Amino acid sequence: MDPILDLARPSILRNPYPAYDRMRETGPVFWHELLGSWVLTRHADCLAVLTDSNRFASDWRRAGEDIPAPLLSVQTLDPPEHTAIRHLLLDGFRAQDRRALHDDLEGQIADLLAELAGRPSFDLVGELAEPIALRFVTAFLGVPAPELDWFVPMSRTVVDGMDAGLWPEKHEPAVAARAQLAEYAGGWLADPPKDGLIAYVAEHAADSGVAETVLRNSLRAVLHAGYESASRLLGNAAAALLTTPGALDAFRATPATAVDELIRYDAPVQADARVCVTDTELGGVTMKAGDPVTLFLGAANHDPLRFDHPTELRLDRAPNPHLGFGRGAHACLGASMAIRLTGSVLGTLATDHPGARAVAEPEHRRNLTLRGLDRFEVCLRPDTGEEVRP
Repeated sequence: MDPILDLARPSILRNPYPAYDRMRETGPVFWHELLGSWVLTRHADCLAVLTDSNRFASDWRRAGEDIPAPLLSVQTLDPPEHTAIRHLLLDGFRAQDRRALHDDLEGQIADLLAELAGRPSFDLVGELAEPIALRFVTAFLGVPAPELDWFVPMSRTVVDGMDAGLWPEKHEPAVAARAQLAEYAGGWLADPPKDGLIAYVAEHAADSGVAETVLRNSLRAVLHAGYESASRLLGNAAAALLTTPGALDAFRATPATAVDELIRYDAPVQADARVCVTDTELGGVTMKAGDPVTLFLGAANHDPLRFDHPTELRLDRAPNPHLGFGRGAHACLGASMAIRLTGSVLGTLATDHPGARAVAEPEHRRNLTLRGLDRFEVCLRPDTGEEVRP
């Protein structure tokens, strides 16, 4: 039994954290032949790699790899190339009227939940998390939302490709999907909107020094990562609340800390990768220049050396130094947006629909890098003892 491939088994996919614990206890830093990579499971080791871009690169060209053009973006470049595109995007983020965006979103959330409450049950993933996340990120960008039927399969193909180290056949379709999404995003720059992040980027791109290919790919990354992070976080968090007795009530009492704990407890980003660019001693082993390094952030977020009682969902946990959105130069740009969206949806759910409950067990997609639900049937009506059929 392979400890990594085993994570894709349905029984473990539902709850991978005991498997992570076994890895950490057996050998917190180990070499995995199939991945051809060092694997890290402790919080301290993962944090050390995330915050040291001198020794551990996101840009694999620094280790001599040939990287396809569709993969060069704010997510895969290192300083100094990374600095220009990240600053452009961060300045664009700060220039937006986020309060107005969130106020508008609050109304949409309440209306959608009120509509869904009239049904016997509904799929929280496909009918709430995904459409709300796509509306949110595209509103922030200042562009119309694409059709879900086109965008969601494309986005999932990109996510599937993140596991190509285990299933190589997923690599080429993911590269092609990234290229299509980058071309789609590039169209925004040709005819930019008047407001939103795209408008800001289009106005300042000429002075930024960022190559057009990197700019288009980075806008694609903002669209895709923003949507996937938000929709998967919302699905995972709702599943945790609705399958843990008393958790929905507890959320109302601890909104300031609850979302961070939900991220730690079952984060969408379960793994990240870097490449060692100089011989380095870490976790009792010597990593050579050119060695890939896989960080199991999901394991790090359940490390008992960093978190008391990590298997428990404690919505009042503070401080909470989870690694759910990374750290260092490549920390998620849209983390605050995803957190705010999740807090808004779950807050409305807990306040307006306190009788919300799971109708069936949440079903997970077969993804190890980016964890999320495929389907989760939910009812917003109180349980009257009568059978509810989807």
